[in-house]
Amino acid sequence: MELTDLTLHEMIRQLREGEITSVALTEASLARIDATDKNLNAFITICRDEAIEAARAADARLAQGDAPMLTGVPVALKDIFITEGIRTTCASKILASFIPPYDGTAVRKLKELGAVIVGKLNMDEFAMGSSNENSAHGPVRNPWNVDRVPGGSSGGSAACVAARQVPASLGTDTGGSIRQPASHCGVVGLKPTYGRVSRYGVVAFASSLDQVGPLARNVRDCGIMLQAVAGYDPADSTSVDTPVPDYLAGLEGGVKGMKIGLPQEYFVSGLDPEVKHAVDQVVEVYRSMGAEVVEVSLPHTRYAVSCYYLIATAEASSNLARYDGVRFGERVDPGKGLKDMYTATRSQGFGDEVKRRIMLGTYALSSGYYDAYYLKAQKVRTLIRNDFLAAFEEVDCILTPVAPTPAFALGDKTADPLQMYLSDIFTLSANLAGICGMSLPCGRAEDGLPIGFQLLGKPFAEADLLRTGYAYEQTQEWHTARPVI
Repeated sequence: MELTDLTLHEMIRQLREGEITSVALTEASLARIDATDKNLNAFITICRDEAIEAARAADARLAQGDAPMLTGVPVALKDIFITEGIRTTCASKILASFIPPYDGTAVRKLKELGAVIVGKLNMDEFAMGSSNENSAHGPVRNPWNVDRVPGGSSGGSAACVAARQVPASLGTDTGGSIRQPASHCGVVGLKPTYGRVSRYGVVAFASSLDQVGPLARNVRDCGIMLQAVAGYDPADSTSVDTPVPDYLAGLEGGVKGMKIGLPQEYFVSGLDPEVKHAVDQVVEVYRSMGAEVVEVSLPHTRYAVSCYYLIATAEASSNLARYDGVRFGERVDPGKGLKDMYTATRSQGFGDEVKRRIMLGTYALSSGYYDAYYLKAQKVRTLIRNDFLAAFEEVDCILTPVAPTPAFALGDKTADPLQMYLSDIFTLSANLAGICGMSLPCGRAEDGLPIGFQLLGKPFAEADLLRTGYAYEQTQEWHTARPVI
């Protein structure tokens, strides 16, 4: 077995027992990136020298017995996380040379726990996309088939874990951007409850929807990463001051006696038969383990896509106004005055999808249309959240597909934005409702592409999701499969 085949928790154990060193692990991770990333394009920046230096420091801490949870383990970050001294591009030309002067909270926590950051990961520009084709650095490719998308916007975060480049990564999820790529790449991805993980130092797309979360090869490793970054942060006004439980303590509690909801609105005619079959098999597994599976209704689900693409684009329009070549962003100045400089900077700095969403959001917020669009969408959002809260009075968690189909071909949907937006039809409701959700691998399509299923949980019930997902995972081997690159 190669060192990069070890899971996160196996690496932690072997490092603590002195069976391996952080330098060896980090060098193996960097070598794996060198060998595979020319085919995947998962990384934007590789922090080679910084990683080796951090690994040496980690080995010294391990030798002294002063070793926090993640000491010596190589991890990678979506290039939306602010990192001191390391460029943060958000996969956009407008931030091509931005080097932040500080670390965001999630990054700081990982460093304090001894993690070795090996690089920054490719993504859809400003996290706007469902396929990772909207990057100024080119698309990420799916490790299971390089002609297919890895999902987005955290495509690099999922692909690098599936490809054994690192054992775990951090991504962000605004409408499914952790869970959908996790499903397409055959890994585990968790979107925590809004407010569970600090967003301080994460470049904003849609501030009321964005949430930081982990991707890893199994549920236990996802729980370890969540434990590392969860918690209240006074620097983030949306962070919730509620205790963080021990996510691994109840992992093996099983699901006997649990009630799992199956929403009829998620099993629609456009659902791929192979995806439906795989999810149906998951239902049977849970029944065999003693869980009760019951139908629930989320009646306002049909409005979720429209609601999301009003709220998300409106917030994007506001958040991205700062990139004007004066306050932030690479300036393009044709020398014809301030207005022309603004126009040239934003026209050339942003990609097509980002410009499309800025224009949609600006329109929704404009005078005469605010009440008809943005305000109405916020009211519908409340109805969607109430649907979930009502369902959770009857069940412990909800089980659904993650994506309507397995990973589609590169270029297949780029000419049709609406079809691309529908890729997130099963994931974005959780962001609107502010609840937690997790994607786990549960099968393979006929052509070998991974299929995932989704567990949705009550607010701040991530421990229940991890326990429920872990129980299923122990009966399967989907999460152990390795793509050939």
